[in-house]
Amino acid sequence: MRAVTKTVLGLGVAGASVLGWASLVERNAFVLRRFDVPVLPEDAEPMRVLHLSDLHLLPRQRAKRAWVHSLASLDPDLVITTGDNLAAHDAVPALLDAYELLLGLPGAFVLGSNDYFAPKLKNPLRYLTKHHAKEVGTTQRLPTSELVRGLRSGGWVDLTNRRDTLTVRGLRVDVVGVDDPHLGYDRLDLVRGPASPDADLTLGVTHAPYQRVLDAYAADGADLIVAGHTHGGQVCVPGYGALVTNCDLDTGRVKGLSRWWPGAGSTPSSQAPDGAAWLEVSAGLGTAPTAPVRLACRPEATLLTLVHRSQG
Repeated sequence: MRAVTKTVLGLGVAGASVLGWASLVERNAFVLRRFDVPVLPEDAEPMRVLHLSDLHLLPRQRAKRAWVHSLASLDPDLVITTGDNLAAHDAVPALLDAYELLLGLPGAFVLGSNDYFAPKLKNPLRYLTKHHAKEVGTTQRLPTSELVRGLRSGGWVDLTNRRDTLTVRGLRVDVVGVDDPHLGYDRLDLVRGPASPDADLTLGVTHAPYQRVLDAYAADGADLIVAGHTHGGQVCVPGYGALVTNCDLDTGRVKGLSRWWPGAGSTPSSQAPDGAAWLEVSAGLGTAPTAPVRLACRPEATLLTLVHRSQG
């Protein structure tokens, strides 16, 4: 009995230590990921794209706000945000403060479910089932209009089910976006169409990387697709990786840079055909306040350095 008691106590201490690390340390250990992506014409200069996602910001999170504020020192050429900015009804002023030095730079954004609806306590085991999206969109409404006005006033382009064109470093960048697929708000019928041969870069943007959206972007000729939503799995198994993606994307592409083409499914990126799009999924910078832990999956922003295609 003593041996059993010691074992139980040992497991309890170990579990408490892991929980403490995940909730107090790793959740706030922000990191910048860097990738080179070969998508530009051969004579183009490199372009730096800062990708932010899933801040799930509460006004009291001053360390996160300060870290995002500091990213302006990277001097990005383009800023893309892929949604889930908010975690409270009063978070918009804090968010705009965090983005202050980035607003005014060329930028574009889409929205996620937590830009529309407040977070809700869930059974975490649901994420292991096909019911992971059940009851999404049923909680208190957040001040979405205030958020959108703030981002637009900073000059960022709203890609909610729309296409637009930006000029970045003298290059024509066609951007295509949808509203949050996790809520079923995406309207691909409004944005589908072949990539223009006059564009130097075609960029697809979505909050949640559902395969129907990725397939559509890739089929239309997007060079690069960026997304968030997955939190990189959020609670991962060290040495193994993510258990879930909270959508129909495979866990092999839960975060980081990979390739995508229509019908890729769970096929490894190493088998990508010629002309496959590049896909970058951010693990994001936050967590829902109802599940404030990260394990083996640090919160992140991404700096993508776009280079010419012959460097791929």
